[in-house]
Amino acid sequence: MIKNIPAWKQFEDSLMKENPQVSFLDSLRLLEAMWNEGRKLGVLPPSNPMDGIEVDIEIARVLNCLPSSSPE
Repeated sequence: MIKNIPAWKQFEDSLMKENPQVSFLDSLRLLEAMWNEGRKLGVLPPSNPMDGIEVDIEIARVLNCLPSSSPE
């Protein structure tokens, strides 16, 4: 869990200034590295992929009811 949110925000901002565009290939490499880290930690793949699906459905329902912020 992130405890120092201002420091994290500053880190993210500096990272985006250094690397404003990430290629698709770099994104895939990052995803693969995170997946491998999750496997090493024993949290991926989930033992039951349907665990927590009710929460995901409820969040999707709420988000889909929000008005669009894009101009029409």
